[in-house]
Amino acid sequence: MTSPSLYVFFGLIASGKSTLSELFAKSHKAPCYNTDRVRKELAGIAASESRPDGMGQGIYTPEFTARTYQAMLEQAAEDMAGGIFTVVLDGSYARKSDRDQVRALGDKFKAKMFFIFCSCSDREVKRRLELRKKDPDAVSDGRWEIFVHQQSVFEFPVELPSGQLLELDTERPPEELLSIVEQFCLTSS
Repeated sequence: MTSPSLYVFFGLIASGKSTLSELFAKSHKAPCYNTDRVRKELAGIAASESRPDGMGQGIYTPEFTARTYQAMLEQAAEDMAGGIFTVVLDGSYARKSDRDQVRALGDKFKAKMFFIFCSCSDREVKRRLELRKKDPDAVSDGRWEIFVHQQSVFEFPVELPSGQLLELDTERPPEELLSIVEQFCLTSS
């Protein structure tokens, strides 16, 4: 029997994780669960509806964030229990405890786990955030002040073994990044 695989694309806002996770999921015909989309679904609002709530307010309270991550875990568990062998999660996963919950789920299903830590320069983050402001279909409500806050609280993933963690500078073309992710997953399996 084939083991399922769980792929987690994570990092600070505007790091390219959503672009890359969607490309990866599409190439594998896999479900992809994004915290921004799931959060807004739970709130009963359209994915592209802008919610510039302050940090820790509205749909961005710690409680709502925990609810969002829990809903993603439940969906991934349902998929793997139902025989889906590739599941993609996309979110900041800024806290070790959030990543630990994903790892516990993966262990429960004896899944191969791959954490792809996406990052880019501050200059590139600013550029991406400016583009996002002009996009009426943008799902993320990320802003520069949130990025700065995330930098101060992000817990670097030192707990992840090298065979599960790929650190990726996302300032290259998406197709090239996808190739790097694919190669990492092949060699780490």
